Amino acid sequence: MILEEKYTLSNGVEIPKLGLGTWFISDSDVAEAVKEAAKIGYRHVDTAQAYENERGVGAGIRACGVKRAEMFVTTKLAAEVKSYKEAAASIDKSLEIMGLDYLDLMIIHSPQPWGEFHGDDRYFEGNREAWRALEEAYKAGKLRAIGVSNFEKADIDNILESSSVKPMVNQILAHISNTPGDLIQYNKEKSILVEAHSPIGHGELLKNREVAAMAEKYEVSVPQLGIRYDLQLGLLPIPKTANPAHMRANADVDFVISEEDMDFLKNMEQIKDYGDASVFPVYSGN
Repeated sequence: MILEEKYTLSNGVEIPKLGLGTWFISDSDVAEAVKEAAKIGYRHVDTAQAYENERGVGAGIRACGVKRAEMFVTTKLAAEVKSYKEAAASIDKSLEIMGLDYLDLMIIHSPQPWGEFHGDDRYFEGNREAWRALEEAYKAGKLRAIGVSNFEKADIDNILESSSVKPMVNQILAHISNTPGDLIQYNKEKSILVEAHSPIGHGELLKNREVAAMAEKYEVSVPQLGIRYDLQLGLLPIPKTANPAHMRANADVDFVISEEDMDFLKNMEQIKDYGDASVFPVYSGN
């Protein structure tokens, strides 16, 4: 069962192969979602400072009835935090807001502030500063692992060239019809685990007839096909939902997509338009 399976990060820390995403779940609702997920068997919860629900996630972790050591909790340093001092303070603030003694993973949410996501300035110096704060917190035992999100090759190289601790994770947009193969391969070569946010393409895959036909062939739903696809690429999918029925379905992916069908899905025409979600930088294209 996928909820019991784990990847091992480059520092030896184990991370459950499927995470529960909490973007767009309000602070008042997220504790219940975390408790429901834990009941179903989820042991990996992903949040971020930008989601404004860390308090609720922390409350859910503390109240879910599962030992803290068995839960894997991730949060993300806000994309706008690009100085050592601000990053160090932000790390401590997340721990305080969540009411936790340590976090299992903390990552830089974006190499650039969201307002400049596709701009020319890659904020190399700011990212090195933020990374230094993460390294320090990692060495102090506040964080069990550290990583990045939405980082391209140049952003990763910038960290690798200046760090004493290498990123263990890069969380990126990776789903059927939008699979950045070269970036995924580069991360793997550097022993960086790729986490896949939006494994269902923020719902856009549900509108794709070819994907629907493929899901029907395997007698699964489109979300299940999308999650399985990421897993077979060696990625860690983080589908977001507050619905217990969806949580169960998202974890029911013990089927195998054939090599031929994987190739077809890998080479599908890329989604050009994420509809209403295109207002969010990660979906807005270059």
